[in-house]
Amino acid sequence: MNTAVAVFSALSPERVLEAVECGLRCRCTGLLRPLPSYINRVYTVELETGETVVAKFYRPGRWTRAAIIAEHDLVLACAADEIPVIAPLPLADNKGTVGDADGIAFALYPRRGGRPIEPAEPADALWGRLGALLARVHRVGARAPAPDRLTLHPLSTTTEDLAYLLDSGFLEAREAGRLEAFAAALFERIVPQFEELGGEVIRLHGDCQHTNVLERPETGLFLIDFDDMMNGTPVQDLWMLLPGRAAECAVEWAQMIEGYETFRAFDRRTVRLIEPLRAMRMIYYLAWCARQAHDASFRQNHPDWGTRAFWVSELAELEAQLGVIGQDVAHSCHIDREGQ
Repeated sequence: MNTAVAVFSALSPERVLEAVECGLRCRCTGLLRPLPSYINRVYTVELETGETVVAKFYRPGRWTRAAIIAEHDLVLACAADEIPVIAPLPLADNKGTVGDADGIAFALYPRRGGRPIEPAEPADALWGRLGALLARVHRVGARAPAPDRLTLHPLSTTTEDLAYLLDSGFLEAREAGRLEAFAAALFERIVPQFEELGGEVIRLHGDCQHTNVLERPETGLFLIDFDDMMNGTPVQDLWMLLPGRAAECAVEWAQMIEGYETFRAFDRRTVRLIEPLRAMRMIYYLAWCARQAHDASFRQNHPDWGTRAFWVSELAELEAQLGVIGQDVAHSCHIDREGQ
């Protein structure tokens, strides 16, 4: 049995309540509700004070304690700069923000409601607001390194993800050969681009999809879920918010960069990295799923994952993306000139 699954299976409601009570030195009412989470175990827990907290239990083996502390450090630094994020609560007895429940790291957060943003029309002011919010986060992210977190680069993160897929027996020989050939062609094409353009490496949100940006009437936009926080080029946090490829979203992109540059300079040449980053994200997602492939809940929700037909389809999409990367350079350069 997978070790992480075995440990998580022992995380009973009673153990969750006990961890919260020890962490905050406050009694719970016993009311506990699970929240949807693909990787971790997350619950809302009601306290006898009338408050409700969110308890997040990190999947064992995914992050070291130092890596989780690095995530919290970034979020706390953003909160100190009055950037709208949800910071972890300090635990009792000066234990920092990371607790331990029988070997499972956990953190507690205040509950904050909000409405997920919807992809906006090109002329919507939301794009400028998103750019400004990310620039403020990146100003904080640039202040200190995070050596305990991953650094987004094809020769590090993508190489590791590919090795995991190929070494774990998920693909049959023919499909494994296609994946290896794709990887060789991809690296030949994008590694020189990263060497030329990916010079600035700072702490990032890392998973800045529109579902991780909420809006509240009293605070406006705020970012949630820094679980995938990483080091990398700033453009990584911007491109994932676009409703389509950069070539199709010139107006949204221009407004986002205008908002970004209200607070921080942006290297416009790095638009050329968007499609390489998309290919890397596709590989990351495959490896992310593969690392959960033995979980009963994952198999139930994704019964066709890992079949030969699945890999044939995924490989076709990866190979198509490789073609897009080749076509995208000229358009990206045109956007660069437009913006300068």
